[in-house]
Amino acid sequence: MATTPGSLFEDLKDALKDFKEFLDQNINTIKPAIAALKSLVPQITELLDKLVELMGKLKTEIQNLNVSAIPGLAEASQFTEKITGFLNAMKTLLPEEASEIDSVLEVASLVTGLPSLDEVKAEILSLIDAIVGHLNTLKSA
Repeated sequence: MATTPGSLFEDLKDALKDFKEFLDQNINTIKPAIAALKSLVPQITELLDKLVELMGKLKTEIQNLNVSAIPGLAEASQFTEKITGFLNAMKTLLPEEASEIDSVLEVASLVTGLPSLDEVKAEILSLIDAIVGHLNTLKSA
């Protein structure tokens, strides 16, 4: 999954969908394995707890993003998309600044992808809820 600036939230949705579908198909196979692993690797419970916690944080962040109320967002997104093009070209000329340029690119990518968030927000939240449900099922193994 190579995130492009305009598809950041689509990529997130696709990754969540892929994970959910995997869990949908394999939860009944994974659950007994998790139960058996708990005695051998007690940290498995911590792993599941951490995943549930991170999914909760992701859900909160997505819920808090209300991009439809931001005036000029489309233009700001186009601005950051233009920035991305010349920053990528700049990395070739300034290789010693690659990490700093990458930091700026991460922010630009986030801003560029914001207009698409409203289109996929409900689906992302639904996928998060389904995944957390599966993770909680595994925790109860």
